[in-house]
Amino acid sequence: MTDFTVEMSRADQAERDVPVARRYAVLVERLRGQLAAGGDPFRVAGIVGSGLWQRAVGDVQDGFLDDRALYWGRLAAHRCLQEAGHACGEALERASRGLSEVAVDAPTLLLAGFDPFHLDRDISQSNPSGTVALALHGNAMEGANDQRLTVQSAILPVRFADFDAGIVERLLSERCAAGGVRMVVTVSMGRDAFDLERFPGRRRSSPNPDNERRLGGGTAEEPLVPRGLDGPEFLEFSLPAVAMAAVDGRWAVRDNHRVTTVARGRLEAESVEDLTGETAVEGSGGGYLSNEVAYRTLLSAERHGLDLPIGHVHVPALRGHDAGWERDIVNQVRRMIAAGVRAVTS
Repeated sequence: MTDFTVEMSRADQAERDVPVARRYAVLVERLRGQLAAGGDPFRVAGIVGSGLWQRAVGDVQDGFLDDRALYWGRLAAHRCLQEAGHACGEALERASRGLSEVAVDAPTLLLAGFDPFHLDRDISQSNPSGTVALALHGNAMEGANDQRLTVQSAILPVRFADFDAGIVERLLSERCAAGGVRMVVTVSMGRDAFDLERFPGRRRSSPNPDNERRLGGGTAEEPLVPRGLDGPEFLEFSLPAVAMAAVDGRWAVRDNHRVTTVARGRLEAESVEDLTGETAVEGSGGGYLSNEVAYRTLLSAERHGLDLPIGHVHVPALRGHDAGWERDIVNQVRRMIAAGVRAVTS
């Protein structure tokens, strides 16, 4: 009997209960057929992964505003590989997340969203941050003085192990290798409005498991420093918050300064200097992977000597999926990022 990962084990229920889960079944069957015909598994897995990514980008940009087809299609393809006994899931994983896209030296904006999560609560859950990444991939954002940035998107897993293995740092270093990245925006699903997360903290404290039902290892009483994060307790968002928060839309846009520390509890920090000597429990983005992607991106850029506007945006949360809700989120994020691009290129 094949031992599937926790994520893969949910696929049968998803195919019963989430109609879009089988949207890319033809690509999975193509993978199965090519493996049976003796095709090179690494090559075939990469090609099918790229096909999943390209189909999802095309679908979302044609108006099918749903990230779940890509998520469940990827997992079905992983199951296919595992059933065939091939250990080449990394090729599929990277290609189907946009992680194997080639870095370019043209001015670009790196945009990263996340997979759906909390699937044990609701198997139909979408993540509008993934929809945002798919919707904006390849778009040109017009800046000031005839400048423009082209969006290169990726979608990150909701798994602590991948973060511990350096997925965020690898993405940044690979994309920045050609020298074209001018701005980095990470996005995830959060609260009741948009939040620009001003002060990411370096510790995990959330009680919520990831998509493999694994815990991050930290608690509010004993927040954990993830492996390799030897930077300061707090870093500061460097996107043009004033310009981005001024954008009108369905939801308010907040410049969120709220953090939690061991000694002072929850507070509104005035500056990163205001947090000197404190031990982080939660950054502005919380104590889960949303906060951590912000912290890791900022710290990695600092280590590479990259002086870039970087920051994390929480989009409004929804239950399940609502195409109208996601359309409004995509449109508001598009305007927020456009305002940010104009501000940093002026």
